[in-house]
Amino acid sequence: MKVIVADDSKATRSIVKKMLKQIDRRIEVFEAEDGEKALEILYEQEKVDLILLDWNMPNMDGFEFLKTVKKDPRWKDIKVMMITSKTSEKDVEEALNAGADEYLMKPFDKDMLKAKMDLILGGESE
Repeated sequence: MKVIVADDSKATRSIVKKMLKQIDRRIEVFEAEDGEKALEILYEQEKVDLILLDWNMPNMDGFEFLKTVKKDPRWKDIKVMMITSKTSEKDVEEALNAGADEYLMKPFDKDMLKAKMDLILGGESE
């Protein structure tokens, strides 16, 4: 499974990558510090299964990236989970309406991440 972790915090990317490897050591993780870098990774990779996406990032924020990905037929089937500190009901609704498959609020732990992944991937994270 190929997963993009897009977050402007290097520490957060590192922690999430470690959690993913604990969930399944076969997961291939690509890190992006903003939406522009995440798009570059999408263009380079033949197939990406999941994108874990922060909302607040420089250059291209997570919401803009989400809208860009979901309107492109090549990527419309990629599962996207927002992982963010934005916690208002309005933000959650806006992200889901734009095409996010799931929404996980920071802080979270490995078990919470795995449960959300199992929800949107149908238990594929085993």
